[in-house]
Amino acid sequence: MRKFTSIQKNNEVITYLLTYTSHCLGLKSFLHNKIYFLSLLFGFLLVSCSTSRLSQSGQRKTAGKTFVIVGASSGFGRGVAERLGEYKANVVLAARRTDLLEEVAAKVRTNGGTALVVTMDISKPEDVQRLKDSALKQFGDIDVWINMAGVGAIGRFWEIPIEEQAQIVDINLKGFIYGSHAAINQFTKQGYGVLINMGSIESENPLAYHASYAATKGGVLNLGEAINQELRLNGHKNIKVVTVEPWAFDTPFWRHAANYSGGTPRMAAMDNPDKVVNAVIWSSLHPRKELAVATKAKLTRFSHHLFPHTTERMSANIVHKYQIKTAPPTPPTSGSVFKPMESGRGVDDGVRARMKVEKKQLKMQKKQK
Repeated sequence: MRKFTSIQKNNEVITYLLTYTSHCLGLKSFLHNKIYFLSLLFGFLLVSCSTSRLSQSGQRKTAGKTFVIVGASSGFGRGVAERLGEYKANVVLAARRTDLLEEVAAKVRTNGGTALVVTMDISKPEDVQRLKDSALKQFGDIDVWINMAGVGAIGRFWEIPIEEQAQIVDINLKGFIYGSHAAINQFTKQGYGVLINMGSIESENPLAYHASYAATKGGVLNLGEAINQELRLNGHKNIKVVTVEPWAFDTPFWRHAANYSGGTPRMAAMDNPDKVVNAVIWSSLHPRKELAVATKAKLTRFSHHLFPHTTERMSANIVHKYQIKTAPPTPPTSGSVFKPMESGRGVDDGVRARMKVEKKQLKMQKKQK
């Protein structure tokens, strides 16, 4: 009873704030969307649930399930695979780097799970079909399909070679369409399943100097939204599509991105990738259409829904400061857009540590002048 009273009081406070804000800002439609904004705030309050390790009950529900992970060789994909091994799941590991997939598979098995390695390229539909066939042959069905492969391009839109931008669309958007199509076809046959697509906070709030990447992530969000409605309209209640939307996290993404900005790849306020790893696995048991991960992403998403132009302007200013104004110089590179790189093999890639060193060096240079 006390807990209910507390929640009721919180809702009354929020309602008052919404009413006051609408009066001050003169937004006539603001109150009409009160329930919508309340749901956003409620989602913000649940952030700690999704970013923590699964409970013992959740781990038992995950054990024995089959997960297909496209992009499992490093970053979030590797982290999810290794954690699923701890939860005794069947994990199908897919990416371009076979040696790394075998390394991850060994870790999964050591942790207690079962692993299958399939070398493939998500931008090739025939590879995606082969991945699906291999998973079904080994495990009989697929409970969760996770599209996590992705690459970015950093720099002024007009200075990034068009062929690299086209390849980013092939990987980040067309590849997700191929993977989603394969997964949904299987799920409709077996009557259940969860598709998890790795979006970004840029699915909601595009960032300057990430134009093509932001475009693909906006497409991923719309892809998931549309499929969810089609599933609802056709009576597929046990099939869900989730778009995960993290802020910037410390993974090999930055090392692998094409970079024509003139400065080392970086971003403000990076988080530990473990939060996204936990959130992805959590969403396989508690699927929602969109899941913004951790506080920064939730605040940005909420702000963008309220004040889109202001939020985009502020975000762009932050990126400009970190990427263009203060980043140490580095030569241009196509990163891993066309072919995989040897480096960038872990879950965490030490970007935050590198940025701290770069910051100290910049301060020393200023003092010497």
